[in-house]
Amino acid sequence: MIEPGERDGVLALLADYGWLIDEGRFDEWLDLFVEDCVYKVVPRENLTLGLPGCLMLCETKDMLRDRVTALREANKFNIHVARHVIGLPRVTRLAADALAIEASFSVFQSDQEGDSRLFSVGCYLDRVRLVDGVPRLQEKLVIVDSFAIPSLLATPL
Repeated sequence: MIEPGERDGVLALLADYGWLIDEGRFDEWLDLFVEDCVYKVVPRENLTLGLPGCLMLCETKDMLRDRVTALREANKFNIHVARHVIGLPRVTRLAADALAIEASFSVFQSDQEGDSRLFSVGCYLDRVRLVDGVPRLQEKLVIVDSFAIPSLLATPL
């Protein structure tokens, strides 16, 4: 059974996740993860077929920190604004201090010329560890519905 406070914490975690990326507040975004986290972007086709290939893999928080550093350099050439739309999550308990979250997402990007486009659609399959009652991301599996991401995958999904 999921307690109302835990559900509220999950909703806040997902809202903060998207908002912090959209606002470019990546140091605060990193705070949403535990140190021994995994962040992985996988095409749905590979997941369905059991293929190991992924579009991005960070197996520790230090690897995520490196991605943020690279992102700050890459965005000098791909300037855009992102907007995450995250659906209501399905939450299940894995253990006393662990939850599983599944939520659909879409990410839109707008460039400096004012053109907006759909960047990516998919779902999150997250494993969350409760740290002093606060949900933190242990594993963020981003399943994209298509390999066809229209530009540089620098910004986290």
